[in-house]
Amino acid sequence: MKNIKVIIFDAYGTLFDVNSAAEKCKNKIGAKWEVFANYWRTTQLEYTWLRSLMNRHKDFWQVTEDSLDKSMKVHAIDPSMKNELLNLYKKLSPFSEVRNVLRDLKKKKFKLAILSNGTPDLLKDLVKNNNFDDIFDDIFSIEQVGVYKPDSKVYDLPIKKYKINKKEVAFLSANTWDVSGGGNFGYNSIWVNRNNNIFDNLDFKPNKQIKDLNQLLEIFK
Repeated sequence: MKNIKVIIFDAYGTLFDVNSAAEKCKNKIGAKWEVFANYWRTTQLEYTWLRSLMNRHKDFWQVTEDSLDKSMKVHAIDPSMKNELLNLYKKLSPFSEVRNVLRDLKKKKFKLAILSNGTPDLLKDLVKNNNFDDIFDDIFSIEQVGVYKPDSKVYDLPIKKYKINKKEVAFLSANTWDVSGGGNFGYNSIWVNRNNNIFDNLDFKPNKQIKDLNQLLEIFK
C-alpha cells in the first residue's frame, strides 16, 4: 500500500478482545462462557444496526447493557454478575501483539487513530487503562454523528478532520461488515481475520487480509 498517511483501527474485536470480560469470569459462568460471550457480542451489534435503521439511537454503553440483559437471560447467567461483567467490559484486554505493533507503527511516523462505535468516555478509558495514551493521534466515536457503523457518515469523520483523500487511509477491522463499510466508502480496508472466517458478500473484497496485526509491519515497511 502506497501513499498511506493515516492508519485507522476499529477498537472492539480488532484492538481489544470483546470476549475478555466474560473470560475473566469463566470460573463463575462455567463451560458456556464463550458461547455466552459470542451471543452478547452478536446481540450488541444487532442492536446497533436495528437502532440505526429505526432512528432510535442509544449510545454504545446503553446498547452494551441492553444486550447483556438479554444474553444473561438466554444463557441463564446469575443476574448478580451483571455489574461485574459491565465493569470488566470497560477494561477489555488488547490482543497480545497490539502493543508492540502500534509502537512500531508510531515510530514510522504514521498518524494513528481509532474509529469506533464506542462512546468517547469508553474509548478514552480503554486507551488509558492499556497505556496507549501516547499512541493515538485521535479517537473518533460514532457519537459525533449519532448513527452506528456502517453508515458512511461515520467513515467520513477522519476525512473531514484530516482533509485527506480516502485512498490515503488504511482502515483495519476484524468485523467483515465494517471492512466492507469502510471499503465501500473508499478506504483501503484491511481485514484482520483472527479466526479464519469467511468474508461476507457485501460488494467489497478487502484490499488485504491478515491473521493479526503483526503482518502490518510487512505491509508498511
